[in-house]
Amino acid sequence: MTLQELVQQAARLYSDRRAVCFDECNNQPPIYCNYKTLVNTASELSHFLRLNCDFEGIQEVGLYCYPGINLPSWILGILQVPAAYAPIDPDSPPTLSTYFMKKCNLKYILVDRKQIDKFISSYDTLTDDTFSVEHNGVVLVKLDWKNTEANLKPSDGKEQYEKEKTENRKSPGSSSEGNSEACIRMRPKDCLAYALHTSGTTGLPKVVRVPHVCIVPNIQHFRVLFKITQEDVLFLASPLTFDPSVVEIFVALSSGASLLVVPTSVKMLPSKLAAVLFAQHRVTVLQATPTLLRRFGSQLIKSTVLSASTSLRVLALGGEAFPSLTVLRNWREEGNKTEIFNIYGITEVSSWATFYRIPEKMLNSTLQCDLPVQLGFPLLGTVVEVRDANGFTIQEGGRSRVCFLDDERTVPLGTMRATGDFVTVRGGEMFFLGRKDSQIKRHGKRLNTEHVQQVAEGLQQVESCAVTWCNQEKLILFVVSKEDVVKDDLFKELQKYLPSHAIPDELLLVDALPFTSHGKIDVLKLNKIYLNQMNMKSDCKLSEKEELWGKLQCLWKSILSLSEDPVQMPKESLFLQSGGDSLKAVRLLSEIENLVGTSVPGLLEIILSSSFSEIYSHILQTVFPHEVLPLSKRCATKRKSSDTSQEETSRKSLHQQADVPFNCDCDMSAFIALSRGSQILALSSTRLFTRSGKCPSPCPSDLTSQISSQNVRSVNPLPVVEKAEKPSYVAKVSDKEKPEIGTEKLKLSVRWKADTGKCVDASPLVVVPAVDKSSATVYIGSHSHRMMAVDLYSGKVKWEQILGDRIESSACISNCGKFIVVGCYNGLVYVLRSDSGVRHWIFPTQDTIKSSAAMDPVTGLLYIGSHDQHAYALDIYVRLHLGFPTYCQQGSCKDCPQMPTLCRGCSGAKEGLHLEAEVWRHSVFFSLFEPEPTPPLFCYPGRAVSGYKSCHWRQNLETFLWKASLLFSAVLPTVWQFSTGAPIFSSPCTSASEQEIFFGSHDCFIYCCNMKGQLQWKFQVTSRVYATPFTFQDHRSSAQTLLAAASTDGKLWVLESKSGQLQSVYELPGEAFSSPVVWESMLVIGCRNNYVYCLDLVG
Repeated sequence: MTLQELVQQAARLYSDRRAVCFDECNNQPPIYCNYKTLVNTASELSHFLRLNCDFEGIQEVGLYCYPGINLPSWILGILQVPAAYAPIDPDSPPTLSTYFMKKCNLKYILVDRKQIDKFISSYDTLTDDTFSVEHNGVVLVKLDWKNTEANLKPSDGKEQYEKEKTENRKSPGSSSEGNSEACIRMRPKDCLAYALHTSGTTGLPKVVRVPHVCIVPNIQHFRVLFKITQEDVLFLASPLTFDPSVVEIFVALSSGASLLVVPTSVKMLPSKLAAVLFAQHRVTVLQATPTLLRRFGSQLIKSTVLSASTSLRVLALGGEAFPSLTVLRNWREEGNKTEIFNIYGITEVSSWATFYRIPEKMLNSTLQCDLPVQLGFPLLGTVVEVRDANGFTIQEGGRSRVCFLDDERTVPLGTMRATGDFVTVRGGEMFFLGRKDSQIKRHGKRLNTEHVQQVAEGLQQVESCAVTWCNQEKLILFVVSKEDVVKDDLFKELQKYLPSHAIPDELLLVDALPFTSHGKIDVLKLNKIYLNQMNMKSDCKLSEKEELWGKLQCLWKSILSLSEDPVQMPKESLFLQSGGDSLKAVRLLSEIENLVGTSVPGLLEIILSSSFSEIYSHILQTVFPHEVLPLSKRCATKRKSSDTSQEETSRKSLHQQADVPFNCDCDMSAFIALSRGSQILALSSTRLFTRSGKCPSPCPSDLTSQISSQNVRSVNPLPVVEKAEKPSYVAKVSDKEKPEIGTEKLKLSVRWKADTGKCVDASPLVVVPAVDKSSATVYIGSHSHRMMAVDLYSGKVKWEQILGDRIESSACISNCGKFIVVGCYNGLVYVLRSDSGVRHWIFPTQDTIKSSAAMDPVTGLLYIGSHDQHAYALDIYVRLHLGFPTYCQQGSCKDCPQMPTLCRGCSGAKEGLHLEAEVWRHSVFFSLFEPEPTPPLFCYPGRAVSGYKSCHWRQNLETFLWKASLLFSAVLPTVWQFSTGAPIFSSPCTSASEQEIFFGSHDCFIYCCNMKGQLQWKFQVTSRVYATPFTFQDHRSSAQTLLAAASTDGKLWVLESKSGQLQSVYELPGEAFSSPVVWESMLVIGCRNNYVYCLDLVG
């Protein structure tokens, strides 16, 4: 059975039914073609090709076109010759397409008549001027390979290919290659269906010739799995050069169903595409990559694609790592019945190898699941083997399907192709883990960074180079040039040899490449070079709107490789019609946001669908929202209170580096910042901050009075520590096995919840301005790489910033209130603008950061620890790392901070002593001085129990209280210790009087001890306690203090702090590792169901 025979069978049954629909989405009616017309048009083309083509050996015909109404009939016409079709992407670099056509030894190519001029200009040296025949919208062109070089730089990759061939093995029991009956041969006529090339697994693309016998089982099996009928509408989502397109086309046309085709440009516009697919044409079956689906955005997915009333019956996702179950659940509207499949495969065994239908019960479950979705079961005729590192088979199943790679003409049946992917097998089920080699997924496509490096090194101007995937965000090319070169010239050269998704984001010229002691490229140093370069660039951002027009013109021409002459681009120029595509649009977006120093919401869709002048206006309105648009008028100041340069700087890029001294005047004249463990910082910013540390004035009384009974830290003057009354030594220990829910006196109800996209393990930071309490903001990050700012009262997202990796570090605010500081799993410390999320500075450490930053409110210095076993002190205003990190080795601090510098500007012995305790209180003192070898730092730099004591919590069976030495001693005497019998991950929380310490333990208890280490009470909860408790004043009674805590099963506990009596309990829908923060009668906490919650405490 062949592909064309499947279609012919369907055409005999459904001749008058609609086969193809092409909608240009230009307000014109769609064009339709029924099965009878489809087959007749294909037969006419087959006859034309037989008359005009003189095949020698393998019968293959190239196809150079964009999607259109005739596309399926052209493919079918080639197949009926019989011949194999070889699609050529008109937007692919000519060098790459020439390489592919040469490897296929193509003699003939069908070119869409509308694209013939483009083809001739790109491949003029290949065409035979004496042969060109037109038929029904296509032109048959004969190729002449005489005197034509078709090698991709720098070599043909033979060594790597030979190495990979050794990984392709036969399945057990398969016969030897010498046995002709056990081999499949590339017969001249009816064997092959189509030929494609890979994206470059070995650094160079491989040609894959696919026999009918290999792909037909996919078509037949998916027709059954998806229950396809003549009533279905399938969307051609994939380009012809991507083998899933074969499944989309032939599953539809072999079943009597309809195939919907739209222009490539429409696929780039999510909102428009969603309307076309699900409102106008009621698509029922969609096969797509997760990236394509994510382009719609979670809101549009839920309201349209996977809504309760959607037309979509089947959603099959493949080609990339499958989304997590949690993400899928959040995408689906309640009542949605779409069947969702995880499909997996490789081009070398075209097209799909396994499938798994997600059970409805699993999609509707509320249970947290961190495991990936399994790969499922082999498709018809497919063998799947899982091998260990030594090559031994662990699992296999199904039947064999074989393709021909590159120059292969005979392949033994049962030949296995190495995927280069890691999986794990649990209970007989396979789970995808990731890529084996150095490949990355970029813009939804697989990319080998070594191939980018090889191509760059082959350029005449390049002496040597290296490529890094910096923070899994940016593809950076570092070049040591032979001569003076212009970056744009190098970009233009790269575009000749690389597809769009392989073009680097940045190109840096360096004098030499750094090496490790082993003689390898030092990737960490290269990434530091890039980050330092980006920080230096922040001084050159856009400062006046008059500059925007000219710089936007330059970026436009550079990205599109247009002439750099002074002639301006016409205002009505459209990006896609000027030579742009979706990947170039993403590059332009990145360059524009880098230029203006802030994110520009909605700009990508504007670039793809609007004129140059409309793009300019959109940027202008975002960056200068309060200014008059006409260029002839000067920008008006925002306030009349000052005529100084402050108003000038307000129009400059948010990334601009501040001079020293740094003026901390800002809209937030005073504020209170609340973070986990009852950390409450009250600051006034009505002062000039300098590095010498001029002390600020006290916080206004109208703000601090609201939290007078809480533990407020006002930095000037430093508070005098009063002696507490003698604490009670009577331990009020609960004898109950489980808390009684019926005794609760408070109620917790959800005020709002905000979706972060993945688990929220970080704790919230709440910042309350004195000027306008109603503008209070919650800052929190999640595993989705998102750092978010959410309005405390309404839950509205003010901004979100995507960082380089997951976030478990809790945010910290600068003492001027303008910046938020957070650590990230990629080892970077991010300094973001608190009002917009724009990146002010990035500081790299050498390993993961789980520690949360702490700020010294007097000096403004930030302290943070890393898994690289170092502690860092950072001055974010001058973007400077101050002289150390301190290294933790064998329980001691190798290099200590220079305290005289930190104490500058303070007078008097008493204040000096307090300051020393204060500085250590906010440093990683508690992690540095362990009496055992120090693990990576991930604990919070907590506050001291008093001005003279510091509390240190070990993650083992005991809790220690240390007496802080005013000198920098490496060994501190133990004051007392208290054993809980289980590990303690909870940080200490003190009462307002600083006479009690609260903490949780893995033994499922919340503890209260006095300052002598004696137990006051303990309260049993229903699961382990990771989170740090928070003490706060009962809004119903100023005389009562409450304690909020969370257990890992998602329960929130509110206790009376003196007695430990239960006041309320509330269960979140997921696990809780985040710590609660309370302001007024609102409690904020993150949850592992991807949401951050704000709950009202109702009396």
